[in-house]
Amino acid sequence: MASYLIYLVRHGVAAEQGPEFPNDDDRPLTSEGIERLRVEVLGLRELQVRLDRVLTSPLVRAGQTAEILAAGVGCPAPMVTVDALRPGGRYDALMAALGRLGNDRAVALVGHMPSIGEIAARLIGAKQPLAFKKGGICCVETDGLPPAGDGQLRWFLPPRALRALGH
Repeated sequence: MASYLIYLVRHGVAAEQGPEFPNDDDRPLTSEGIERLRVEVLGLRELQVRLDRVLTSPLVRAGQTAEILAAGVGCPAPMVTVDALRPGGRYDALMAALGRLGNDRAVALVGHMPSIGEIAARLIGAKQPLAFKKGGICCVETDGLPPAGDGQLRWFLPPRALRALGH
C-alpha cells in the first residue's frame, strides 16, 4: 500500500475581532503568533517533515500560517487556497480538492477550529473531533488522496511541544 501523509494544521495566534478587524476573515496573525509558528516549523524540521503541497483556508490568518509553514519546510509547490478549509467548509469539497493534487504524497491542510478537528476525526474514523490548540498539528497516514478508508494518526502535537523540538 502506498503511503500518503496529511498534516492538519490550526492557524497560529491571531488578532482579536473588534474595531480594528471587524471582519473575521481579515484577522492577521499577531507578531507573537508569527514568531511562535516560526519556532514550531523548526520543530517540524527536527521531525523531518517534508511537504509537496500546502492547502489553506482563504482567511488571512490561515494563509499567513500556510506561508510560514511552506517556507520553513521548503515546500516547492505554490500554495492552494481551498474554500472548503474555511470555517464550516464542506468535507466532500475538501476531499475533491485532495483528489485533484496528482502525485503529491505529503500535504498540509491549514484551517480553523472546530472544522480542522472535525476533518482530523473523519480522516481517522474517530467519533469526536480532535482538539487543536492554535498552531497545533497532527499527521495522518492514509492510503491515498483522497483517502479511501480510515487513516492512521501518526502523531498529534500541541504547539508547545513543537516549539520545544525547535529550540
